[in-house]
Amino acid sequence: MSKKTIVVALGGNALIEEGTQGTIQEQFENTRKSMAAIVGLVKEGHHVVLTHGNGPQAGVHLIRNEAGAAQVPPATLNVIVADTQGSIGYMVQQSLMNALVKAGVKKDVVTVVTQVVVDKNDPSMLNPTKYVGPFFKEADLDACKAKGWVMKEDPGRGYRRVVASPIPVDVVEKETIHELLKGGKVVIAVGGGGVPVCREADGTLDGVDAVIDKDRASALLASQIGADELLILTGVDRVAINFKKPDMKVLDSMTVAEAEKHMADGQFPKGSMGPKVEAAVDFIKRGGKLVVITSLEKAQEAVDGKAGTRVVK
Repeated sequence: MSKKTIVVALGGNALIEEGTQGTIQEQFENTRKSMAAIVGLVKEGHHVVLTHGNGPQAGVHLIRNEAGAAQVPPATLNVIVADTQGSIGYMVQQSLMNALVKAGVKKDVVTVVTQVVVDKNDPSMLNPTKYVGPFFKEADLDACKAKGWVMKEDPGRGYRRVVASPIPVDVVEKETIHELLKGGKVVIAVGGGGVPVCREADGTLDGVDAVIDKDRASALLASQIGADELLILTGVDRVAINFKKPDMKVLDSMTVAEAEKHMADGQFPKGSMGPKVEAAVDFIKRGGKLVVITSLEKAQEAVDGKAGTRVVK
């Protein structure tokens, strides 16, 4: 079997299961369970980069901001992303290292606090749409807006703060990540979509108060390090059209043209499968060979060509 460079984007279910409190103990337990598939890829000799989301953890930080506002200044979103890259990276790093030891594999796992460049003139900076943090009632809206927040209704669930989610354009630490891979390390990078920064005219970087979609950042990183495959792990085994309808159809494969048509037809909502399919299309258009979208449990089978929805040119 040929050895590949694979970027694996872990879904939120890899750390926090729906219906749990999300305690650190629960997150560690769930992370440990999530590592079996990754161990399989490493044992097969593939070069692996892991990426991960941070939505629930970032939401906790935002609640802490509110609870402690009278005593300590609040953290900005870019700093929150950096914080969660460290904390989640620690959990994934330790859990994977332990799983590799138990499997008899000697391999270093490293976490890179990763900055991702965005355009400060990105349209989303003026029209934020990404939901973050807790839910509020209509009676809370005036107080929220007084803080300078942009609030929108999350249909059927309440009101939430929305923030900018600009398109990622460059991964600052891409060369370091590539060197670590060549040195035989398993790398955890662009956690939470990466710390959003903008590049000034003199080449310096400055943090941006925004969040970046994890799958879009994973696709960008995969293309910049010359990865063979992007593996996007989510809550379903395969992508479907007409999801949860009587005529639902699961897809074994999609071409880029088919994926774009399905997106234009509204098949993949922005809050669920949409960003994953957009990321898949982006990676293929940048020269990537293959994207597989599947569940965590099917990860190794997917890389071996036996599971998931394959997105190809």
